[in-house]
Amino acid sequence: MQLMLERIEQQVGAQTHLYPMDLALQPGAVTVLLGATQAGKTSLMRVMAGLDAPSKGRVRVDGRDVTGTPVRQRNVAMVYQQFINYPSMRVYDNIASPMKLRGEINVAPQVQALAEKLHIDPFLQRYPAELSGGQQQRVALARALAKKAPLMLLDEPLVNLDYKLREELREELTHLFATGDSTVVYATTEPTEALLLGGYTAVMDAGELLQYGPTAEVFHRPKSIRVARAFSDPPMNLVAGEATTIGVQLPANVQVSVPLPAPGSSKLTIGVRASALRVHPREGDVALPGKVELAEISGSDTFVHVDTAVGELVAQLTGVHYFDLGASVTLYMHPTQVYVFDEAGQLLVAPTRGA
Repeated sequence: MQLMLERIEQQVGAQTHLYPMDLALQPGAVTVLLGATQAGKTSLMRVMAGLDAPSKGRVRVDGRDVTGTPVRQRNVAMVYQQFINYPSMRVYDNIASPMKLRGEINVAPQVQALAEKLHIDPFLQRYPAELSGGQQQRVALARALAKKAPLMLLDEPLVNLDYKLREELREELTHLFATGDSTVVYATTEPTEALLLGGYTAVMDAGELLQYGPTAEVFHRPKSIRVARAFSDPPMNLVAGEATTIGVQLPANVQVSVPLPAPGSSKLTIGVRASALRVHPREGDVALPGKVELAEISGSDTFVHVDTAVGELVAQLTGVHYFDLGASVTLYMHPTQVYVFDEAGQLLVAPTRGA
């Protein structure tokens, strides 16, 4: 399915939920809607589904104008955070219902396979009310996958699951999406989830579509500070500086040698991801001495907050490390791993890939 949004916008009373935007989804691929809560992801998905008509603009499916066509007249599968199942039907029949509506006969093996992939096969003979919230969410997800609709809309479908199960299902969904024929739209607040799912990513913020393209390209070349903030976890470290003949000068006379494009505004911002900061130097590094303000261990990584002369920076270190509060520590960054944004927040320089 080719879904195209042409200058759509959405207003509810005096509030603008979606600002004018164009978006053409890649047929048969996964598009991740990435943004914080209230970025406009759900509003956009409701317009895509036909649950809401845009205040302005057009929605086209395979070139046909379907603006205002209600959802019941479209072949769309949807899963929202607020999962919906048929309460009077067992789990098996919930999953099998789309297959039976298509007239399929041998549905049992397909139901079993989907249930196993989503870890709900022990519950096939139970009713939804006998399941936990996370289990009910997986039933709704299985039914949506069973529908095999040309357009599948998933609004943070794993948010109610525990961390371990969420990691497992992400891998399963990535495989299912890759082997299916549906155009998938998957909303999330987590940059890591977008990277794992791959495909394409549309970054949203406060009702605006900021950037759309292949996920790896958007991650490595965010067109603005707003995109970089949305596509970094933890948020990208940002430090104000000024252009010099050799690069950018940061506070405390810290020099970052980076080639800049033709002269423009002298006020610049350096951006560096937490994963690009280290505590062990290598040749050509810029040293940023400071004191530890906080050290957090999360899974297999350690996040260290350091108060430096250029401001507070957060470093993401692989492995478990222990730091005393107030201890002296030096962070190191390499000029090839920094972003440079102009005064308007637009990208000037991106890190060298593989550096």
